[in-house]
Amino acid sequence: RNAAKRLRTEYEIGQALDFSQFELFYQPKISLKTMQIVGVESLIRWNHPERGLLGPQEFIEIAEDTGSIIDIGTWVIQEACRACQALNASADRPIDVAINISPRQFRDPNLVTTLRRSMREMALHPSNIEIEITETMLMQDVEAAEETITHFSELGVRVAIDDFGTGHSSLNYLKRFPINTVKVDRSFVTELPENGDDLAITRAVIAMAHQLNMEVVAEGVETTAQLDCLAQESCE
Repeated sequence: RNAAKRLRTEYEIGQALDFSQFELFYQPKISLKTMQIVGVESLIRWNHPERGLLGPQEFIEIAEDTGSIIDIGTWVIQEACRACQALNASADRPIDVAINISPRQFRDPNLVTTLRRSMREMALHPSNIEIEITETMLMQDVEAAEETITHFSELGVRVAIDDFGTGHSSLNYLKRFPINTVKVDRSFVTELPENGDDLAITRAVIAMAHQLNMEVVAEGVETTAQLDCLAQESCE
């Protein structure tokens, strides 16, 4: 049954692109100093005609294995850049849009070209775009990762490390990359401020990031107590 479901999903992913079934949702990023929205993270969903609204855990891994993630990723970049143009045209302050990059997409030699073209078509300032990658992706091929991130930096886009502390951390390599933002994984935020271990880890990540001239974004803040705790710890 699992194999049959997987084969069906592989086939339907191709149809989803052809029939515009994918959609981006935008999660707000809020400054803890001003309490204003300063950016959004673009999150893909699949409006499946039979199974309803599907999250990425339902199809991204299969798309990675089959290679269709490249086409999906290209669509995400183009759509996120369009949204960025619309947001900045209607907002009274700059709004950046974060785009998640998958491991296979990160290795695509055309990635930087695709991003550059999409920004040019939408007449975007590069500082309005942030690329999110995981630390595990950095460690898989350090030399290639360094080259790609350097190209991002030369383009002027920001780079964020997602899910920090949950993968294969290597501070030795982290200092080599032109990284702008470190994201504290929601698994460390959920039990703040009651859980002393999570608080200690969060404090350490914030302190390390600031020493490396990076800003910190905390994921999954849902309570006033979490908000107050992170503000007290100087999380951006």
